[in-house]
This record gives sequence, structure tokens and C-alpha cells, in this order.
Amino acid sequence: MKIVRPTLLLDEQRCRANIRRMAERARRNNVVFRPHLKTHQSHTVAKWFRDEGVAACTVSSVRMASYFAEDGWKDITIAFPLNHLEVEEINRLASTIRLNLCIVSATSLEGLIAAGLKHKVSCYIEIDGGYHRTGVAANDEAAIDAILGVITSSPLLDFSGFLTHAGQSYACRTGPEILTVHAQSMQLMKKLASRYRSRFPDLKLSVGDTPTCSIANDFNDIQEIRPGNFVFYDITQCAIGSCKEENIAVVMACPVVAVYPTRGEIVVHGGGVHFSKDFLKQSDGSIIYGRVVQLQADGWLLPSTTMVVKSLSQEHGVIKATTEQCASVKPGDLMGVLPVHSCMTADVMGEYYTLSGERIVMMPKV
Repeated sequence: MKIVRPTLLLDEQRCRANIRRMAERARRNNVVFRPHLKTHQSHTVAKWFRDEGVAACTVSSVRMASYFAEDGWKDITIAFPLNHLEVEEINRLASTIRLNLCIVSATSLEGLIAAGLKHKVSCYIEIDGGYHRTGVAANDEAAIDAILGVITSSPLLDFSGFLTHAGQSYACRTGPEILTVHAQSMQLMKKLASRYRSRFPDLKLSVGDTPTCSIANDFNDIQEIRPGNFVFYDITQCAIGSCKEENIAVVMACPVVAVYPTRGEIVVHGGGVHFSKDFLKQSDGSIIYGRVVQLQADGWLLPSTTMVVKSLSQEHGVIKATTEQCASVKPGDLMGVLPVHSCMTADVMGEYYTLSGERIVMMPKV
């Protein structure tokens, strides 16, 4: 395959190994594996999950639920707060699949009913487990009971259980820190179960972040896990401690367009419109937007080089390099960059290519 512009490359074998490893972890811990598909957003990669026996999935939008329902997924959780303005699409989906909605307030559910819900949906109450993005505080019994009151009063609403995302694990930098976050999240969810299981004996507890799901082995009383980023991983996950560089399954191939040895900089075609502008803070306080690897015909060499992407503009990426490293490249060469955040990089690129040159399309933007 001839690469002439920024191109996201996918190592299928690494990707399948990541999927297999997480599926085995779920089986070993006797939990349902409901992967979040927002990272790859692809029917092709979703089929690799099916090869491992996965039958249920998580998505981040109603539109994404529709995309995967079209490919035959019949049990889908939308892990994003309910937007009742999308009632027409919710009705269409709920008429053909088991649709699980994420609820953060009684008002949103009342809005869904008033807007014209016609088909039965399942409801997970999202719990704020410490990330403080969305969700009900675990100790806010009034808010939880208000939501349960709406659910139990409607024949179109089923209560599935409690769902949380320990996104604060992304601030961790060691395995023990990740396990501490996991233990705290587990404790919150178990308290909820003990409080409400007498009323709802079939309620499920659902957790889902890549760091904790990658290294934790205690999922006692948890019924399902929903990690997503693990399918590709990235250098942030390496820094967190949830993977190694050899687990990262994607790399951006970027053409070199200019070399400045006196400045110690190499400029590549690969900017914010290709990577997004997510960055990783280093121990010395500096920030980077990717790590450089040496590309080969069959992938890329590890470990990564000492070169890093120091800045991004819309189309430009500026790589920090030594004089010797600058002397080893010229315009027209290709440099590989391991992304900071594979979810965002894949999303902005909209497609990727396997190492054998197969184009994998993602969910259309419109």
C-alpha cells in the first residue's frame, strides 16, 4: 500500500489479541463482556468481537446504536445520558432490539414518556463513581428513588440496574492506583446493590473503564464490564499502567514535509485534524501529542524512539528530535506516531487500513 498522506494503520493481530485477552478476563471472572464500540466504530472490528462469542455491546449515541443494530447487534446499551428529543429513533430501535438507556434524572425519563415512547426499553441508572462527569451520587437516595418511581410506574420501562464509569482511573499512573480506584468503585456499587436488591432481585451492576478492566481481577457481585479503549490502547494507557507498548494496535503513518536540524525538529503532515489535540503530560511538566516509532513493511518497531510529537497545529505535527535523528530522515519519508488517545484519533480519521492494505470504514459522520 502506498501512503501519501496521514494514514491510520491497524495491526489486526494485536487488536484481536486485545479482544481475546479481555474476553478471557470476563469469562474468568464470570461477568458479561459488553464492550464499548465507540473506539473503533466499525462493523469489521465488531465482527472480531463476535468471533470471541460477544453478543452484547455498548455505544455512546443513539446514532451509533442504529449503526450497529443495522449489522445485527440485538442487545445494545447507550452509555450516554438519555436525550428524550431523540424519541423517534429510540422508538425505532426499541421495536427491533433490546435497548438499554442510561438515566441520570427522573425528568429525562418523564420527558421521554411525554415525547411519545411507544416500545419497551430497559433503564440503567448511571452512578457517579468519582469521575464527576455525569451520574447520580451513590448516596443520593432521593434522586435514585425518584427515577425508580418513574420506571416502576410505566409499563414501557424496565429497571436493569446501576451503571458506572470510573473515568478517574485515567489520572492514575501505576497499577496499585488503578486497583484503588477499582476497589472504591466496587464498594459504591455493592452498597447500592445491598440497598436495592431486596426490591429488585434481578438488578445488574455494570462497570466499564479500560484501566480497571485491564488489570483488576476482583469483580465479585459485578454482572458486566464495558471497556472500550482497550481494543486499540494508546500511549496514555501505557502511562496509566493498563497496557504495554506492544499492546497498542494503531499507529499513524505521517509523511515528512520538512527537517530543521538546527532546531532539532522534524515536521510531518499530521496535525490536530488527524490526531485530535489530546495530549499527555510528562513527569517534567512538558506535554506530548504522540511517540514516534520506526515503520516497517509489516508494521512498526518497538520500543518507540526517543522522538515525540511536541506540538500540533491543524495540519502540521512538529517532532522533537536530536541532530542525528534529523539527519536520518528527509522529506518524503514516513514516520509512525503512536497516538495519545486512540478513540479520538480514530474518530477524526474516520477510517484505517490493516497492515495488509485492507481499508476499514467507520460509522459515517452524517
